[in-house]
Amino acid sequence: MENRSCVVGTAGWSIPAAYKASFPAAGSQLERYAMRLSIVEINSSFHKPHRGETFERWARSVPGHFRFSAKLPRAVTHERRLQGCNDLLDIFLGQIGGLGAKLSVLLIQLPPSLQFEAQIAENFFASLRAKTDRRLVCEPRHPSWFDPEAEALLSRFQVGRVAADPAPVPAAAMPGGWREIAYFRFHGAPRIYYSDYEADQLLEIGRRLAEASASAAEGWCIFDNTARGHALGNALSVDAAVRQMTFSSRNALPSATRA
Repeated sequence: MENRSCVVGTAGWSIPAAYKASFPAAGSQLERYAMRLSIVEINSSFHKPHRGETFERWARSVPGHFRFSAKLPRAVTHERRLQGCNDLLDIFLGQIGGLGAKLSVLLIQLPPSLQFEAQIAENFFASLRAKTDRRLVCEPRHPSWFDPEAEALLSRFQVGRVAADPAPVPAAAMPGGWREIAYFRFHGAPRIYYSDYEADQLLEIGRRLAEASASAAEGWCIFDNTARGHALGNALSVDAAVRQMTFSSRNALPSATRA
């Protein structure tokens, strides 16, 4: 697979029975997944720690171009709520380091109840930024994170704001913060984690991703509607649509010039 500015994947790499025919038969699920899609989001790191050796094995399982994003532990975001968590960050970054250069993005998903408090946010992002040079994206869900002060702080620490569906507030539907990455997470709507996206919705998602990526270094699109296995089919459809858009754009005839 070639490097592209728009990349599509899912939260986790499970291959439901309905899509097995679309993947090679041999290999682990991650190995098979990585033959069709070029990114994946590790959500299990939110719920439990993994040994460094586990991350190393995952990194060895995928091609050289393949990239991971990984979700920060809930102990950091939901339990300590971004405060006093340097020890937890050190442990997590030590473990996740097993992915090596294939770790591209760290995802910070905040609880809906966590309001924006400038000093707490500044301390946290300054600390995290000092510990890692990986790209950071944040998915806030409290309305206070969508005002100009929060936007400026995320930009200052080079943190992209996730575009989420469903969006908790209208501004959450489009990427914000640092504009070098446009990171979309589609959770399923109207029923979060369960709902499938229809064909016309997937085409629109592909257009949105392509448009956002035009003004960013890279656009990531993650489908998180995994409860009934819809995420993988949605990702394959959008990946194909984005590839077609990219091909059409590259092969468009130049506009005629006036004599």
